[in-house]
Amino acid sequence: MNELLLKSAAELSELLQAGTITSVELTQASLDRIEALNPKLHAFLYVDHEGALATAKQVDEDRAAGKTMHPLAGIPIAVKDNIVTRGIPTTAASKILEGWRPPYDATVIVKIKQAGLPIVGKTNLDEFAMGSSTEHSAFGPTRNPWDTDRIPGGSGGGSAAAVGAFMVPLALGTDTGGSIRQPAAVTGTVGFKPTYGNVSRFGAIAMASSLDQIGPVTRTVRDAAMLQELISGHDVHDSTSLDQPVADLVGAVNAGTTAAKDPAKPLAGLKVGLVKEMEGEGYAEGVLKSFHEAVAELEKLGAETTTLSAPSFKYALGAYYLIMPAEVSSNLARFDGMRYGVRVEPTEGPVTAETVMRASRAAGFGDEAKRRIILGTHVLSAGYADQFYTSALRVRTLVQQDLAKMFSQVDVVVSPTSPTVAFKFGEKTNDPMAMYLNDIATIPANLAGSPAISLPSGLSDGLPVGFQILAPIGEDARAYRVAAALEEGLGGSLASQCPAASWEEK
Repeated sequence: MNELLLKSAAELSELLQAGTITSVELTQASLDRIEALNPKLHAFLYVDHEGALATAKQVDEDRAAGKTMHPLAGIPIAVKDNIVTRGIPTTAASKILEGWRPPYDATVIVKIKQAGLPIVGKTNLDEFAMGSSTEHSAFGPTRNPWDTDRIPGGSGGGSAAAVGAFMVPLALGTDTGGSIRQPAAVTGTVGFKPTYGNVSRFGAIAMASSLDQIGPVTRTVRDAAMLQELISGHDVHDSTSLDQPVADLVGAVNAGTTAAKDPAKPLAGLKVGLVKEMEGEGYAEGVLKSFHEAVAELEKLGAETTTLSAPSFKYALGAYYLIMPAEVSSNLARFDGMRYGVRVEPTEGPVTAETVMRASRAAGFGDEAKRRIILGTHVLSAGYADQFYTSALRVRTLVQQDLAKMFSQVDVVVSPTSPTVAFKFGEKTNDPMAMYLNDIATIPANLAGSPAISLPSGLSDGLPVGFQILAPIGEDARAYRVAAALEEGLGGSLASQCPAASWEEK
């Protein structure tokens, strides 16, 4: 493997700015590795060789001409395939959108292009981001670079696997109930779900609009901060976008390292809350062991820890799996073969609008998408909305109140990101409830709109374990500061221990 691909985006940025390497050289190395490994991992659904190299060439010319460049200019990036890219296929890993080439770019893509990051391709996901394993992609699953017999998490398993396998240093994902953080946890990468509204959702194919959020997938906390700063900011095209200045996230990372603080106690005075409801039954022993070792490291760094209770968290999973399908049912109604999506005409009987819609949706959607559409339609139907949907919204309010109460006592809340390490393919495919339980620790942040990051805390049985840090709404920088200190305290990025680091491109 080209040694450049082992470096972080921050390190590559320094080399590019110094003129030690070119973007064309780096981008070609990324494309070569994707070509060699994608048949094995299936992280990418589409690779844009020409477009990526054209961007890289332009960046090199602009830099040589002395133009002011963004620090990440010239660094390859991958994009989850539910974020629209003009002229490049965007399928949401669904047959119903197969071959669609959008006529516009998502706001985050506009920002990435303006900054000069070559987009090397679109990554695999569970269909319309519905899943925790990337087994529900209409185009086949993605494999975990730590063990190719195991899942890479979901729904953003493609982005996490691409970063974890050193195909790219940066990727974008979306997080509705943990779809950035849970894949990061099981692939030994870093994933951040920003405060709801900090990053524009314009151009992200909606799954559940009140929960979805675009965010970074990287191998280090610093890289995540650099990428999130780039894609953040108010957007008039997104009515939920927050009109406030972009936080200094890289500065927060600097503040969290020992170089900027007392080397012995960089987190002195920080109050950390452990959630009683996020441990115990359902959490693997190895996961809890790694979690508590990371908590002990926080204490060594000067943090004070206390255990708190959030009674509503016991009901968060159930509430999420009522609210989310209800919004899915509404958002996916447009994909009917008449307005959007593949058109399939019935082979028997009359060809009417109703029969075309029925045939198109039956052929275009996979089982998990159909399951959630049906469930969402049911909970919104007359006679059931108050019993299910309205009750779930009440629980959501309780989750928000419990988090607010905890944040009145502590600065951040921590938990394992996922209750288990990566499981093997097929283990939970036929048991939706077992699959849904993978999101039990990540869902509260989405229900509340809070920022949350997952970073590796160690290994259990040779597989990565994720450590989650939640901060109050709008305090993304605080989460980054704590994560940076913990990452350094634990010895840095876990990525170099991934077996993919030694895979040769043959």
